[in-house]
Amino acid sequence: MTVIQPTLDLWDEPAPDHRDRIVARSSDRVAWLRARSRGVTATDVARLSGAKSVHAVVADKLYGSGFGGNAYTDHGREREPAIARWVKAEFGIHPSDALFHAAGETEHLATPDGVTINRTGSLELAEIKTTSHPWRSIPRSYLRQVWWQQYVLGADRTLVVWEQHDDFVPITGDPQHRWVERDENEIYQLVRLANQVLDLVRRERR
Repeated sequence: MTVIQPTLDLWDEPAPDHRDRIVARSSDRVAWLRARSRGVTATDVARLSGAKSVHAVVADKLYGSGFGGNAYTDHGREREPAIARWVKAEFGIHPSDALFHAAGETEHLATPDGVTINRTGSLELAEIKTTSHPWRSIPRSYLRQVWWQQYVLGADRTLVVWEQHDDFVPITGDPQHRWVERDENEIYQLVRLANQVLDLVRRERR
């Protein structure tokens, strides 16, 4: 497989500590939403599958998406603290509500659900999901979200944890989980698409 070598200078040097790159916290929702609106987040990147999706994300950045949540997102927010406690107990990954920016790129943003530094000094993340359907594999949009978070924070891998429910009642004991390793090729493509979004947004706002 051909490996695409990133040309970003920030990847040639050690990244500043992720704790020095906190922009806002979701506990201060007004500040968190304001900060997110000024850049490209992991939620945005989850949608970036090609040129058409770039323009869709740009439109939402400029005019708003009109999506304020639904019963499924409400359930996810309700269940996240309990699942996060399980993640911390089983894997030692601490819950996080911090919005981070990438090293050298203040408009590249991510809010992972969990962050920890493991025994070897490597950064590991957690991403928590709830679903009404069984997963044979992690959906591609969620993988894009995970790779973007890894890039923004400088993490080596992410524990993706998901809990299935039936009519909003969890149907399993412990959540299911899978580690996702960092993928530089995927990250490179996501950075390229995210920068296209930012360029188009700036052009329209002039």
